[in-house]
Amino acid sequence: MNLLLSLWLPILLSAVVVFVISSLVHMVLKWHASDYNRLPNEDAVRAALNAGNPAPGRYVVPHCTDMKEMAGEAMQRKYQEGPVGHITLGSPGQPSMGKPLGLWFLMTLVVSTVAAYVAVKFVRLDPSQALRAAKLVGTISFVSYGFGAVPESIWMLRPWSSTAKYLIDSALYALGTAAVFWWLWG
Repeated sequence: MNLLLSLWLPILLSAVVVFVISSLVHMVLKWHASDYNRLPNEDAVRAALNAGNPAPGRYVVPHCTDMKEMAGEAMQRKYQEGPVGHITLGSPGQPSMGKPLGLWFLMTLVVSTVAAYVAVKFVRLDPSQALRAAKLVGTISFVSYGFGAVPESIWMLRPWSSTAKYLIDSALYALGTAAVFWWLWG
């Protein structure tokens, strides 16, 4: 634990670096803006959803409770007619960025802490081992930030092009994290 505490500066600084990189990706480059499309009949869809008064949560259309129902003729017809999709609904009201940004920064701290913990267990806290530690921290960071997006494309219909962008983001975050640890290791 003392070794991990000695890495408080690279943990904190790498979390800040990732936060800044992600802010630049989303607010300056805006390359994720094309990941989301407007429905051509958005008002009608909103009215239909509001008529059902759904609670915030995740929904699937068409919905079936088990594989037996999915094989039924009525459900097969719904799949053929479409639409087929996954919908996430939040609470009504103006979205606030404060809580998500705070949670994102907390996640960057957790990822950096876990990466530091694993690195300090496998690599001596010695300046001559800085590159080795940076490679390990970068790999752990890349997997932590990026691989959660892959199941969304496999199971939840997220376009693979969107997931590819998230994996590139993750590589940038990993490079930033690795650079900080390389610089401050030992």
